[in-house]
Amino acid sequence: MAEGLLGRLGGRRRVAEQEFEIAKSDAEWQRDLSPEQYRVLREHGTERAGTSPLDKQYEKGLYRCAGCGQPLFASDTKFNSGTGWPSFWAPLDEAVETETDRSLFMSRTEVHCRRCGGHLGHVFEDGPQPTGLRYCMNGAALDFRPGEAPPGDAGPGRTDETS
Repeated sequence: MAEGLLGRLGGRRRVAEQEFEIAKSDAEWQRDLSPEQYRVLREHGTERAGTSPLDKQYEKGLYRCAGCGQPLFASDTKFNSGTGWPSFWAPLDEAVETETDRSLFMSRTEVHCRRCGGHLGHVFEDGPQPTGLRYCMNGAALDFRPGEAPPGDAGPGRTDETS
């Protein structure tokens, strides 16, 4: 009941049929994820605004996919959007893919994990510079790793400091 009538009417039940590097049966996903993670990542659910502790998390670290561990966002791209969901101005290179989401009687750009296809949230064109984008993510879809650095040259404007 957390997502309300519109979420139930407009949401999709399963991740799009596409080949991903990480492929599991529905039973395996249900076993490996919490009920909320499963609802968000595999059934395209949305958590209620303001319910994720990651919304107000500003420690340095790395945000990974809660489904497969794929590095997704570096903490230096996170900002307070005021929306109640963790928001970033850019993902790590080759971390996510997007597709058009026509649920809820509107058209939005859905963001999913490139490796497992897990639904992460949506991207909007009202974010800060340098990209002007707001990747509005569900905290249930993310696993924050404090102190972890992005791998290699992992994103816009970032370089591998070990070279």
